[in-house]
Amino acid sequence: MKTHTRPLALAAAVAGLLLLAARPLLASEPQRPLELVQTIPLKGKAGRLDHLALDGKGRRLFVANLSNDSLDIVDLKAGKLLKQIPGQGKIQGVAYAPDLDRIFVGNGADGVCNAFDGKDYSLLKSFKLPDADNVRYDPRSARVYVTHAEHSLTVIDAKALKSLATIKLPGPPEAFQLDAAKPRIFLNCPSPGQVVVIDTAKQEVATSYPLEGAKANYPLALDADNHRVFVGCRKPPVVLALDAKTGKEVTRIDIPGDIDDLFYDAKRKRLYATCGDGFLAVIEQEDADKYKLIEKLATVKQARTGLFDPETGRFYLVLPAHDGKEPEVQVYQANP
Repeated sequence: MKTHTRPLALAAAVAGLLLLAARPLLASEPQRPLELVQTIPLKGKAGRLDHLALDGKGRRLFVANLSNDSLDIVDLKAGKLLKQIPGQGKIQGVAYAPDLDRIFVGNGADGVCNAFDGKDYSLLKSFKLPDADNVRYDPRSARVYVTHAEHSLTVIDAKALKSLATIKLPGPPEAFQLDAAKPRIFLNCPSPGQVVVIDTAKQEVATSYPLEGAKANYPLALDADNHRVFVGCRKPPVVLALDAKTGKEVTRIDIPGDIDDLFYDAKRKRLYATCGDGFLAVIEQEDADKYKLIEKLATVKQARTGLFDPETGRFYLVLPAHDGKEPEVQVYQANP
């Protein structure tokens, strides 16, 4: 006797499709603001890592491996550690000059700012600056700015490799940012707690904004379009939003503890805060005066420095050695 297997199979398939159509669709998981897309292992001693700089064109990440006393160069395309430059005592700050292909690092223990060639990593010049710390490069003027003791910000001609001026500050300096719209710098002085405004054309302090009810102000970020200065504080753990014109506090946002880096994402209207208590915090900007914490991504203790690249929407977070692992770089992609 013949069996009609083909018609039966077709009927079963149709019935299955009808069942799928009748089943309610499951709600998709909402897209997270930051998605981990890559992990790159580093090498070195256990302990804290410090600040980073990026060569976007060459796809290199420069890491101040503080506990290892080395400048680490990471090949982002290959996803591996390319080279370590040893002998950088208490390396803290790092900046990259893409037009000159030069790397500038601030070494606290050595008391120097070293300038390296970006091609062969040879040392070009060493500037004596006691307890050299944060370093920034201004492509408009081809100048490097370095904070150091005692209460100073030194200006270096990045092309000629010579010191131009030293600006005296009202207190020990921490993080600072260059205003892309005007010739000025906003700089944190935790003691006393204030934000110092520096006129880079005159190379002098123009004014300062005292902070009320918040101390230990370390990182700083800018929103030039909305004239906002964002100040990361540890006591209490908050981000302050200040009016850039007056210094008046607009609002404050509670965050996890031990913040050390802060970045503003102008495209997505967000702030990214790296907190040593073991979290990467994401703050949403509803408008110039309204903000809310929308995500706390768990990291590890002392993972408190990172770097945001506005061109690619990539966020780079450095993790110290933990749980038997070497130190590493975690790469996140900002969504959408």
